[in-house]
Amino acid sequence: MNIDGNVVTVKKSQKDLFEFLTQLENFEQLMPESKEKFEVDGESFVFGLKGMPEIRLIMKEKTEFSNVTLGAASSKLPFTLAADIEAISDTESKAQLKFESSFNPMMAMMVKKPLTNFIEALTENLAKL
Repeated sequence: MNIDGNVVTVKKSQKDLFEFLTQLENFEQLMPESKEKFEVDGESFVFGLKGMPEIRLIMKEKTEFSNVTLGAASSKLPFTLAADIEAISDTESKAQLKFESSFNPMMAMMVKKPLTNFIEALTENLAKL
């Protein structure tokens, strides 16, 4: 199951946005209003949203200035959340969040709508930076 967020313009250079996203504590600013928990622990963070189980994401991969990829800490529900970043100018960049998973069809059907809403909320908050 793949969910591609909208491409948004961020008022940060490609380098600044990359550095913002590699500092995991900054993800708290991107979380939806329904966030009930957010804790950074080294190269990972745990977050909880109202009505959903807590999820731990770990830093999986960084491609300097163009991509930051986080992944699920649990192998039970394997997925990645990647941010692709492109320069527009010295003060602006484009970003797109991409969620990829290998959920079984039943699980995918159950989580597609809440995950799509989550990606949309993260994307909207990214555009407000």
